[in-house]
Amino acid sequence: MLVEKGKMTSVTNQKLSRIPIKIISMQPSGGAGKFKWKRRTLQITILLLLVIIPVSGLFRIDPENGALVVLGWQIWFADFFLITGLWITIVSVLVALYSIAGTVFCGWACPQNTVSEWANHMTHRLLGKRAEISLDGEAIKIAAAKNKLLNWTLLGLAFLGAAMFFALLPLLYFYPPDVVWSFVTFKDDPRLAGSLHWIYSVWVLMILIDISMVRHFWCRFACIYKVWQHSFKTEQTLHVLYDASRATECEKCNYCVTSCFITLDPRKTAIYDSCINCGDCIDACNTLQAKKGKTGLLKFEIGQREQRKIRKFRDNSMSLMGRLGWTTPIAILGLILLTWGVMSYQPYHLAVGYLASGQNQSTRDYRVEVSNKRYRPTELNVSVEGLPQESFTLSNSKINLNTVGRTSVYISILPKLHKGLYPFVVVVKAKDGWVGRFNMQHFVE
Repeated sequence: MLVEKGKMTSVTNQKLSRIPIKIISMQPSGGAGKFKWKRRTLQITILLLLVIIPVSGLFRIDPENGALVVLGWQIWFADFFLITGLWITIVSVLVALYSIAGTVFCGWACPQNTVSEWANHMTHRLLGKRAEISLDGEAIKIAAAKNKLLNWTLLGLAFLGAAMFFALLPLLYFYPPDVVWSFVTFKDDPRLAGSLHWIYSVWVLMILIDISMVRHFWCRFACIYKVWQHSFKTEQTLHVLYDASRATECEKCNYCVTSCFITLDPRKTAIYDSCINCGDCIDACNTLQAKKGKTGLLKFEIGQREQRKIRKFRDNSMSLMGRLGWTTPIAILGLILLTWGVMSYQPYHLAVGYLASGQNQSTRDYRVEVSNKRYRPTELNVSVEGLPQESFTLSNSKINLNTVGRTSVYISILPKLHKGLYPFVVVVKAKDGWVGRFNMQHFVE
């Protein structure tokens, strides 16, 4: 009986030894991992840039005038080379980024992921480590000691404050900072849309729902950027590489799995999965293996997804150049168009048309429309070349514009000209040296 009992105990121990140990929480002895603090720094920088860019005037959208604003200059959609070159360059960079680094943008720069991680952190802190919105459909589990009204209230206020802050960002991209400040302080401003408070409330509600309930569900199931994964991601794209030759060292450990907030097994990544290349699993593995004086079993790799030695630098470089072969010419074309668009950019726009008089076809009034595309005061002089001075009148020879906008000047041709064709030029000169010329022809029957 003792022998049988001993045998049963041995068998039981063997079965128990095969059960993986799930580590719920472990803090690295040396503080945050090398990827984590770098990622946090970049995430905070991206959020700050989202505010600094419109506030500094680096980029904004002017819906009233239907233009983009870059450094205080309006970019019209009619500025073909500038707009086309810009979009081609942006698309080429995105394609190259995704082809090389995969979803690294998602894990390191995407505001949606940053806010979702922050929401998870606040939820864990106030409701417990197991109180999270599981992507596997598991119910949220609140710690009994933290299931209090105060904790729920603090969490709700934190989420509401974040939603109210992030809902202001779209306003900064459509209104100047002083107008947004008037909105925040409830001051009357004629530049504010009457329904703006309702629009802002809708934004707050959507962001609040996103922070409270959606979070990484958006990343996994709804993100448009993830569609690019199936178009440009390859076997050689940056990914997490697992050293299967040392698999015995992690048979009883799944710390890398519990550290992944996307609920993936980093040891079994595929070409098309939800991994966002955040590096948390690599930090977790390195932390445990460092206690044994060894390196981790996970690392970032660019190259073929094969369980063998890391490819040589030359091989990876050739693979990288092959993936960039077709995007590089397109990117160069975009840069050329963008450069030409910047060089040929016109800070003012001049257009001339005419209105025929129904009573006397030999008398015509011409309309000269001048637009200022810069958010600064300007003074322009208008003149007409090619017509006798006594044959026309100019409604105004000087134009003053305090900011972006347009105004019109009228030219009236007097009935003093003989029959024939009279070419003339409308000339507009700015104090900053810009000169605009518009050729016209006046016909007298």
